[in-house]
Amino acid sequence: MNAAEKKKLKSQAHALKPVVTIGQLGLTDAVIKETNIALNAHELIKIKIRTDKDQRLEIQHQLCLKTEAEPVQMIGQIAVIYRKNPDK
Repeated sequence: MNAAEKKKLKSQAHALKPVVTIGQLGLTDAVIKETNIALNAHELIKIKIRTDKDQRLEIQHQLCLKTEAEPVQMIGQIAVIYRKNPDK
């Protein structure tokens, strides 16, 4: 994904609300399943990561690996990820 594509996705994500919340238990199978469902439905989603500051980037990275998504942005507790849905 190039810089222009990321910029466009960031502007689209601005109006979105988080659809997945990751709590103190971290990255569980249920979170991964819900994230996959949300990505299939919307392609671009926001995720609220309610853990320690040091763990947030690692959780975003692991979630992107397990869902085959691309990280777009991380601001505070909110991560934005994108995965193209080939069926759309």
